[in-house]
This record gives sequence, structure tokens and C-alpha cells, in this order.
Amino acid sequence: MLEVRGLHKVYDSHGRRVEAIGELTFTVDDGRFACVVGPSGCGKTTLLRCIAGLLPPTGGEVWVQGSQVTGPPSGLAVVFQEYGRSLFPWLRVRDNVELPLRAAGLPRARRRELATEALAAVGLSDAHRAYPWQLSGGMQQRVAIARAVAYQPQVLLMDEPFAAVDAQTRADLEDLIRSVWRRLGVTLLFVTHDIDEAVYLGERVIVLSAAPTRIREDLAIDLPVERDQLATRSDPRFTDLRAHIYAQIQKTRHPAPQEELS
Repeated sequence: MLEVRGLHKVYDSHGRRVEAIGELTFTVDDGRFACVVGPSGCGKTTLLRCIAGLLPPTGGEVWVQGSQVTGPPSGLAVVFQEYGRSLFPWLRVRDNVELPLRAAGLPRARRRELATEALAAVGLSDAHRAYPWQLSGGMQQRVAIARAVAYQPQVLLMDEPFAAVDAQTRADLEDLIRSVWRRLGVTLLFVTHDIDEAVYLGERVIVLSAAPTRIREDLAIDLPVERDQLATRSDPRFTDLRAHIYAQIQKTRHPAPQEELS
């Protein structure tokens, strides 16, 4: 469903050259849930923007549903961290959710149907007439998720979407997104700086190195499909996986002499 082939990204500005992504190659199969973690500044957001067709790569290719990405592809939706900036404050919740459907030319009745289903999926059926500024941060992020879900994407990209909410809301949203993913069968790539979140959410975790970014490890998460904030996080295997990923990130931030030479 999603293929990243030798992706390379360099920023050139005012005579300064920054190699953000060294070379990345990986795939995500149809209906799977992969998380991406790495040290701060390693290029996670750059990677996501290249995949979404919002930023042209310097080299390499991205393919979605068998077509090369040269601009924002149909069948792909993105949920950003800055949920407040992605919602239009003068539009009611339902109208915000319907906006991409309107742009796609769907008839009014179909837009209403999809928006109603999406708002129900994120627990906001009663908030459809509210304005975003009348909602809490967690509820605003639910609106952003509902808008992405209503679009019925085949691939959903999420860029640290829960970083700006409190711990309890974050836990609720984590459970929400796993529920939505399992119900819709969407292919999901979730970028986060939180190792615990990556282990809790994903079927696999792609660990990135420091910039220029490369894949340090692609780790399968062999936890039960049913996840619970208390039971899963208390599982010794969860602790082992979290510690392993943390050690990998620490190594890429502070490589041993032999790694630097290699």
C-alpha cells in the first residue's frame, strides 16, 4: 500500500546545505499499523511531508497504492499535531469535517452521511453544531481525526497528533485511533517522539537514526492485538520493547566509536 524507495532529502537555503534524510527504504502493507520514532530533529516530519506529497524529495521515490507520489495523492489523509491550526474556527464542527468531501465534489446528502458516521466514530455526535473554539484541545483533535476518517482514505498519516494534549486525553485518543484503525482497516503510519506510545499503538516500530536519517531498526511489536492502557503497559514484554527501542535511540544519538567509524 505504501512504499518508500531510497528517499533522500536535502535542504539548501542561503548557501547552507542540510541533509535531513540520508536514505530510507521501507514498505507498509495494506491495513497495517506502523509507528516511526527517532531522536529529536531526525526528520520524522520531513519524511511524512514527503510521503504526503507536500514536500518534493531530493532523491528516491514514494509510491501509494501502486502510483508514484508527485503531489498530494487521492486516497491519503494527514492528521497534524497542530489541530487548532488545521480547523477553521468560523466553521461548525460538521462543516469542518465535510470540507474535504465538499472539495471532492460529493453530493450534500453523501457528505452529511459520511460526516455523521465519522463524528460518531470519534465520540462527537452531539458536538456537530459547535465551533472548534468551543471545544477542548482533545475534542478538537477528535474533529481533525473525524475529518480524515470521513474522507475514507486508504492510507492515513499522523504526525505527532497527540503531543499537545494532556496525559489522560492522550491515552483516550490512543485507544480511539486503534479502534478506528481496526474498524476501518486503513493503512496507518504514525510518527511520534514518544516511545511508549509507539509500542502501545503499532504492530511495528521503525526506529530512525539522527540526521541524516536512516533506519536504525524495523522492530515487530509482538503484543496482543487487544491493547489496554493498564494491562498492556504492565506487560513485561511491553517494558522489554520500550527499553530496547530507547537503547537504540540513545545509541544513534551517542554512537560508540566503532559505529562512528562504520
